[in-house]
Amino acid sequence: MNFNTNAVSKIIGLSIRQIDYWDRTHFIKPSVSEASGYGSVRLYSFIDLIQLKVAKTLMDKGVSLQKIRKALNYLKKNMPDIKKPLSELRFLTDGETIFVLTKDKKKIIYTLKSGQLVFALALGEIVEALKGEVSALQKEKKYEVTVRGKKYAVILHPDTEEGGYWLECPSLPGCASQGDTVEEALEMIKDAIKGHLEVMEEEKRVRKAS
Repeated sequence: MNFNTNAVSKIIGLSIRQIDYWDRTHFIKPSVSEASGYGSVRLYSFIDLIQLKVAKTLMDKGVSLQKIRKALNYLKKNMPDIKKPLSELRFLTDGETIFVLTKDKKKIIYTLKSGQLVFALALGEIVEALKGEVSALQKEKKYEVTVRGKKYAVILHPDTEEGGYWLECPSLPGCASQGDTVEEALEMIKDAIKGHLEVMEEEKRVRKAS
């Protein structure tokens, strides 16, 4: 599945402004769909989420964006087979230097023995954590709305591509609506239910008349 900027912001914990800046400066760009003007939507893949999460984690550990860029440029130049280092490699950092786990572990062992506190970024753990965040964002929520004095159960779904939410009413097949916020979506589904009931009543009258 794909994720718009709002969804990425919620999952990764980055501000929309920061995501926009990283895109415009070609640090991490959306691989599914780039912004092409006012009103267009950036769409990120799950691999993009991994890269964003690793970059944010490195920054949270005290590594500057400039150092991350330099490390990535070095990796892309010296390891050309690795297209997206942030989603394919495991990193270590002491907040000053970024180390990458490779087959040659001598440098890593030396760093660990130097007495510095080194943070290991286990890619597998990051991926699993991201899956949990995505599942939580996708998780449907059940609400109840009242229309004409009768209660109807409705199910809310986040729209990770277009943004906002969409709602369906299981007891009225085909009855659905959407909104930019939860509140708006709930109001819109009430209107959709009213319209659905009116159509059902009209069809019933036509059948009786015939």
